[in-house]
Amino acid sequence: MLEALTVGPDPGDRALLELAESENRVLITIDKDFGELIFLHGASHAGLIRLPDIRMPQRIEMVEEIIAIYGPELEERAVITVQGRRIRISHLPQ
Repeated sequence: MLEALTVGPDPGDRALLELAESENRVLITIDKDFGELIFLHGASHAGLIRLPDIRMPQRIEMVEEIIAIYGPELEERAVITVQGRRIRISHLPQ
């Protein structure tokens, strides 16, 4: 796992997406801006998990669960958003 803080000063959302993709890593965030970059601006990525409503103590467990259940979707570069009890899986049109 690589945290954005270890990269140095905030390089910006697009740079974080590019870094994650270059290392074939799924990016995990609470920020909706990454989804906008992907779906509205066509930014390339290696998968995205958004947890906007999940409290910090629950995030690690939730991410482990998402990876265990939705690993194949993430390998296909899906964007997974968890809001409350709802999980939405989005794919870019092929």
